[in-house]
Amino acid sequence: MNNKTVVVTGGVQGLGREIALCFARQGWNIALADVLDETGAVTLNEIKKLGVDGLYCHCDVRKEADHQALLQASIERFGRVDLLINNAGVASHGAIDKESVESWQRVLDINSLGPVLGCKTFVPHFKVQRAGHIVNVASIAGITCTPYMASYNVSKAAVIALSETLRWELKPKNIGVTVVCPALFKTNLTSSMAGVNENVKSAIDKGMGASSIGAADIAEQIFKAVQNNQFMLLPHLHTRWQWRLKRLSFSGYQWLMARLA
Repeated sequence: MNNKTVVVTGGVQGLGREIALCFARQGWNIALADVLDETGAVTLNEIKKLGVDGLYCHCDVRKEADHQALLQASIERFGRVDLLINNAGVASHGAIDKESVESWQRVLDINSLGPVLGCKTFVPHFKVQRAGHIVNVASIAGITCTPYMASYNVSKAAVIALSETLRWELKPKNIGVTVVCPALFKTNLTSSMAGVNENVKSAIDKGMGASSIGAADIAEQIFKAVQNNQFMLLPHLHTRWQWRLKRLSFSGYQWLMARLA
């Protein structure tokens, strides 16, 4: 794995930071992409302390030009990119008749179109070198569709659909695709929730704190999934059962969710 390069969007804190550190420990070069420049400098320093090379690029995933600059900087520094991890994302909460159109636009632009722009930018590079891998970080919310999270659910369901499309589209080019669908885990997710009641944030933080696994555990699972060219990664055990039940018996799944609601 030495001299391989991974690009991680949203890579300076939370899950993105743990992913970057995990791959760095395995000898990968790391390209961090984020809009938090000061935090980026701190995370980059942590990575370099592990004995690997790294760079930080300011990248707003809503802008195609920023993705192009990220690819160019990575190639100039490392010579190639082997793995793109579209991790940047924001959360949302609100009833369908309460959440603003502006909030919907922000969530879809970052969570859905961000990965689209990342794939559109990096796939030509992967095709030229006849190898590469894409990891799209979605959410179990894109499968279970929790009430009062419509914009978030829709944005993550789009990432799952994008990933499944690319899985078959890019397979002949020797480009792998993995989609990650975690449930709640301890991270800074609520800090990205604009205009959301503090009581709601507190309840979500409490749910994240109760998770049996953390961001570092999920990062380790992502590393293994890339090595094994695994498509669907459901890091939490209980979500694997939810996914299987929904696929095998939608009526049974509906009955269960009604009981839990």
